[in-house]
Amino acid sequence: MSGPLAGYVVVDLTRALAGPHAAMMLGDLGARVIKVEQPGSGDDTRGWGPPFAGSESTYFLSCNRNKQSIALDLKDDAGRATLEALIRKADVLLENFRAGVLDRLGFTTARLLELNPRLVVLSITGFGHDGPEAGRAGYDQIAQGEAGLMSLTGSAPDDPQRVGVPIGDLLAGMYGAYGVVSALLERERTGRGQVVRTSLLASIVGVHAFQGTRWTVAGEVGRAQGNHHPSIAPYGLFRCEGGQVQIAVGSESLWRRFCAEFGLDPQEPGLATNAERVAAGARLVERIEAAFAAFGPDELLERLAAAGVPAGRVRTLDEVYGWPQTRSQGLLIDVEHESIGEITLPGPPLRFFDPTGPDGEVETTRADHAPPPVLNADEEEIRAWLAG
Repeated sequence: MSGPLAGYVVVDLTRALAGPHAAMMLGDLGARVIKVEQPGSGDDTRGWGPPFAGSESTYFLSCNRNKQSIALDLKDDAGRATLEALIRKADVLLENFRAGVLDRLGFTTARLLELNPRLVVLSITGFGHDGPEAGRAGYDQIAQGEAGLMSLTGSAPDDPQRVGVPIGDLLAGMYGAYGVVSALLERERTGRGQVVRTSLLASIVGVHAFQGTRWTVAGEVGRAQGNHHPSIAPYGLFRCEGGQVQIAVGSESLWRRFCAEFGLDPQEPGLATNAERVAAGARLVERIEAAFAAFGPDELLERLAAAGVPAGRVRTLDEVYGWPQTRSQGLLIDVEHESIGEITLPGPPLRFFDPTGPDGEVETTRADHAPPPVLNADEEEIRAWLAG
């Protein structure tokens, strides 16, 4: 396998989405990822559907590429012995059990590092590993609400909405993978592994960005306000003839170019500065949508591009995956699945390049992607590897 983590071994005890997403990211980078699943049923997401492709859940397919599968009963002595053997040979262990479950199985942090002092352990929970609510189960939509994200998302303050993907899970996986790679880098200096912890709560609070400092510094509580930015204007979704477009006017020079293109007065009282335009709200939207009313989306986007104003359309997912730009970035991969046959999956979002090639820049991104495994597909190979 190619990639920056080629040669590293990851044991993935996680299920559902946050942990599997972290493990998949490490696999995308070239690590050998061994997914340990419950015999008979496997990861919970194998049953999360519809839709299914044959007997395979498309949910499971979304977060388990570039992995191998072995089924182990961790309540059984033989299963625990095999896990111990895996841990001794691993660089990384991922787990997202409820607090205390791994300890009861005999794999406390002390035991894990006794088995392998160089082991990096990633542990993901719903609300943190300590504190007054550490024991709560972690489900994405609940975390989106508890961590404030839903209060910022929706058409208005009384219309809280979840993000259209399980963003808390995905962010926890991303932060977790980032923590693992950082711990592996530190291990190069110290020779020792360590424990990395994150949670759905932490991952969502970690991306509050300006909405966080809006409260902690300025004392303002951000609220949902639809498809318009709370601090930049005009920046959002605007109606036009037969459709909608999005624009981002992020500077005063852009505002002047935008106004010149569409016959607006950049110095109109109450709209001359960004702060005034933010405060104007509905009045600004009304002015712009009146100017856009004569144009369909395609013509409008052409005019915006000619004026140098950042703009775009709102694509459906079939349009995104049919867009040549998406394919050009490696965001679609074709793999041969054991039970389904040839399938196309969303691809990894990172690309790597060697700028020192004799003929110029050479892409070194992992290209030999493996399909998500069927349950226990790799037991024989993994046991042979453990046996030396």
